[in-house]
Amino acid sequence: MSDNKLVIFDTTMRDGEQSPGASMSKDEKIRIGKTLERLGVDVMEAGFAIASKGDFEAVHAVASVVKESTVCSLARANFKDIEAAAQALEPAPRKRIHTFIATSPIHMQYKLKMQPDQVVEQAVAAVKHARKFTDDVEFSAEDAGRSDPDFLCRVFEAVIAAGAGTINIPDTVGYALPNEFGGLIADIIARTPNSDQAVFSVHCHNDLGLAVANSLAAVQCGARQVECTVNGLGERAGNASLEEIVMAMRVRHDLMELETGIDTTQIVPASRLVSSITGFPVQPNKAIVGANAFAHEAGIHQDGVLKHRETYEIMSAEDVGWSANRMVLGKHSGRAAFKSRLEELGIMPAEDNAFADAFVRFKALADKKHDIFDEDLVALMTGDNSDAGEVMFKLTDLEVSSKLGVSPTASVGLSVMGEETHIQAEGDGPVDATFKAIEKIAQSGCETSLYNVNAITSGTESQGEVTVRLERAGRIVNGVGADTDIVVASARAYLHALNQMMKPQVRQHPQSSNP
Repeated sequence: MSDNKLVIFDTTMRDGEQSPGASMSKDEKIRIGKTLERLGVDVMEAGFAIASKGDFEAVHAVASVVKESTVCSLARANFKDIEAAAQALEPAPRKRIHTFIATSPIHMQYKLKMQPDQVVEQAVAAVKHARKFTDDVEFSAEDAGRSDPDFLCRVFEAVIAAGAGTINIPDTVGYALPNEFGGLIADIIARTPNSDQAVFSVHCHNDLGLAVANSLAAVQCGARQVECTVNGLGERAGNASLEEIVMAMRVRHDLMELETGIDTTQIVPASRLVSSITGFPVQPNKAIVGANAFAHEAGIHQDGVLKHRETYEIMSAEDVGWSANRMVLGKHSGRAAFKSRLEELGIMPAEDNAFADAFVRFKALADKKHDIFDEDLVALMTGDNSDAGEVMFKLTDLEVSSKLGVSPTASVGLSVMGEETHIQAEGDGPVDATFKAIEKIAQSGCETSLYNVNAITSGTESQGEVTVRLERAGRIVNGVGADTDIVVASARAYLHALNQMMKPQVRQHPQSSNP
């Protein structure tokens, strides 16, 4: 690897998916994988293959379509996990097995119930076993931020000797401060005898809002891989944000003379895709990808930018992909043009019948909207699509009545496993009435914990994108729906979440104890 290369390891599809309600289907991971490849990430962690049959199939599917980036699967430090990862990754031209074990005293004592010598032995055995399937093996010391540095050096020396080419030092609970974490990285690299034989990596969580700061401090102290996610998605408060890491490296190249290989013009499209698929909206003031990131309201700022952009902007909106192309298609456009644009955006469905369903939805949208934007297409392909495929509930009819001084009513038609039924309900508003009517039929017992509306594009004919979060018995799911009619979009989002809730959850968390 070049001395001035910073490896970007994206874990949106693995750690990002651990955000409550952010589960991704196989097809959604394929779309994200293609987008990450177009973005130029070096390594993408497609999932935790042993977690479930669905996770295994998703990793295998991503490994089958991604050709340029390295595809990675997480595996705990045991042979069963590693063999599942190897099998799932088999189609990938470039593959990596990422194995880990906890090294902090609190984890070894209470979670693993192992002595330090046993941890070293298991870590070495895992790396050696993984090397039977690929030359590219990464080892992580879970909870390294709270581990004894002397013990970390011992473990790392042993796993490098066993064949690990990448050593990851995670701040698993987001506890470290930048100078502290940077110092830890520098100390470990300096004191591990064979550190020159591996790339040192960091994986920082954002519990104190310091994931990006800690990652950059680590880079300045010798780390040459950063693990991050699109939009900073991830467990609890999330991970280091890919877009912030990449643009910090680019803007402050005077201090960090490293190259990432990322096509920054693909950052905003990737952000929008991940947001649509997961149902996690991007806050307007989010750095780089937020709607207000390049907006100037103060008169003095506006005057300065008009005279010379760099007075108040340290990067251009176009550099990160804000100059989105319009899709100049309408209701008279054909399948070929529609297909071509989906392929350019990396959201073309794999199956012919799915494309046919998407084209029907596109035509319906074109009858409502004069201009179709890329954002509309992303929403079209990543919304609930409850009218397509095998799902329990499908929306067949919706009529609402809302009048000043009168309780709104909603009449909803649903197909429940192929059998159609209609029901009416009152509510505090048309959306509330719609949800209550759906629940009269579904009787799911779910509670609505989040309802969020975003305009996909500007203008009164814009599609509204709705996110609904449902909770039941500790399980959380997100649903997304889009339509020019916000009540219809809300119904679609609710049904999307409801259909996900009806599916059995059998995933195993990667930080659960080794079997």
